[in-house]
Amino acid sequence: MSFSEKLQQASRANNSLLCIGLDPDPSRIPSHLGSGAHAVVAFNQAIIRATKDIACAYKPNLGFYTVYGHDGIWALEQTRRAIPSDIPTILDAKVGDIDITSKAYAQGYFGEMGFDAVTAQPYLGRDGLEPLLNWKDRCVFILAKTSNPGSGDLQDLTLTENDRERTVYEHVASQVADWQGTFGTCGLVAGATYPQQVEKIRALAPELPMLIPGVGSQGGDLESTVKAALGTGNGPVAINASRSIIYAGDGLDYVEAVREAALKLRDQINAAR
Repeated sequence: MSFSEKLQQASRANNSLLCIGLDPDPSRIPSHLGSGAHAVVAFNQAIIRATKDIACAYKPNLGFYTVYGHDGIWALEQTRRAIPSDIPTILDAKVGDIDITSKAYAQGYFGEMGFDAVTAQPYLGRDGLEPLLNWKDRCVFILAKTSNPGSGDLQDLTLTENDRERTVYEHVASQVADWQGTFGTCGLVAGATYPQQVEKIRALAPELPMLIPGVGSQGGDLESTVKAALGTGNGPVAINASRSIIYAGDGLDYVEAVREAALKLRDQINAAR
């Protein structure tokens, strides 16, 4: 099964385009769970149990685990194992390096840890991504237009080639679409804070899976983004929310609040389809 097929299958099973980001901020984990990496694992396991029939994917962000050092990597591995095998797992690590280093990333994140997908930046070009893309049953979500306010510093710059102008993020989307079929699954990251750009990216890459951060706490326009991401293509979509779901409650009953927030957002996404 390809990554796209796995994501589509999970989306159908849970009637969901919602990807839940597992970003355990040490200052926001409920105090009754304790502290340190063991608290992270308990926190994530409870969230996964409460939402495994709601989410189409889960996305841990590497930075929230490395803050714990060696114990954090253990917590990341335990979190990965807690996610049901039929739900895709995306490691948000934004990798990208020379080929020999990318090969090590691929072996570590895909081979040893067993993630289904990873995020990567395109700045080094195709040869820096090939070791990741060569894993045929996995996906590499390549940054096109990110959700942060400063994304335009580079991503919105205009390129001119053969008297044709387009932005850096459009060039990335077009390049990645061309790579599909040569490697494993290529995907694109496009932020919900920029729905018009999401629409342009979908037009350039109608068949590719898209990972869309920026709804919830970052204030992305949900309805416009959903319509733009689905567009006229049939590439699968995972719309990510992290803080607005996993920190929906902070007391002994936080799990109930998390489930309620996840259900609400999933249904809002579905209403916008």
